[in-house]
Amino acid sequence: MTYERCELCPRKCYVNRIAGETGYCGAPGVALVAKTMIHRWEEPALSPQGRSGAIFFGGCTLGCKYCQNRAISGGPVGKPMDSAQLRRAMEELIAQGAENIDLVTPTHFLPTVLPALAPKLPVPVVYNCGGYERVETVEALKDVVDVWLPDLKYADSTLARQLSGAADYFPVATAAIRRMVEAVGPVAWQGDRVVRGVIIRHLILPGQVENSLKVLDWIGENFAPGQVLVSLMRQYTPMGGLPAPFDRPITEEEYDAVLSWMYLNDLEGFTQEAAAADQRFIPDF
Repeated sequence: MTYERCELCPRKCYVNRIAGETGYCGAPGVALVAKTMIHRWEEPALSPQGRSGAIFFGGCTLGCKYCQNRAISGGPVGKPMDSAQLRRAMEELIAQGAENIDLVTPTHFLPTVLPALAPKLPVPVVYNCGGYERVETVEALKDVVDVWLPDLKYADSTLARQLSGAADYFPVATAAIRRMVEAVGPVAWQGDRVVRGVIIRHLILPGQVENSLKVLDWIGENFAPGQVLVSLMRQYTPMGGLPAPFDRPITEEEYDAVLSWMYLNDLEGFTQEAAAADQRFIPDF
């Protein structure tokens, strides 16, 4: 895991970020932290008291056109931190009462992140990512990540290419998610809090019910009931500049259709109220 000849994400740009070269994510050879905060709006099972210790990294390896966090994900923004500084930021969040350390889109800074996670933290480490990960990345993190929180955005390669520039998204993400489940095993609870396991997020996109049904089919076909949890999200918020149908929220009919399919697949997890699409829930970056 190095910034030199970078192959941290599936795009494998092979640039030397230490020498100032940049690849798809545009990130330099130093971690950029855009924001640290006690985040109240993660999945309730991760932080029942609403105190997730979120660390948002600048930039992203996917660059989804509809990203709610594009103020920070759209480019290399944030405060440079080395591993020791990042570790202190984690410890400060824990001192503030964080129930976990929630690493949000960290893959392109793994050479800095990995050393910061040793020794083991006293709270669960959550790896919050877009799902577009190399199996080798999961392998490198298997002893330090307690809860994997990947997206599974697309089963449709055309949609993945159109919205995230990653036509290979589905085979890459599903291989990574399989390895995540192998690494941590079935979901483990401590009271009303998930302390180990995999929670797969899926954001329903407007006009793309068929994509969502295929995603849920794959989860149902590959994991036993309760082996993973599913977070079915309805928070899609039009961010401007996108053509129809991506210029509108999802409809009640779209959400109900996908929710029904989730139940038909015997998938356990979480759902969202319509208010989740309110832009007030987007962190102030």
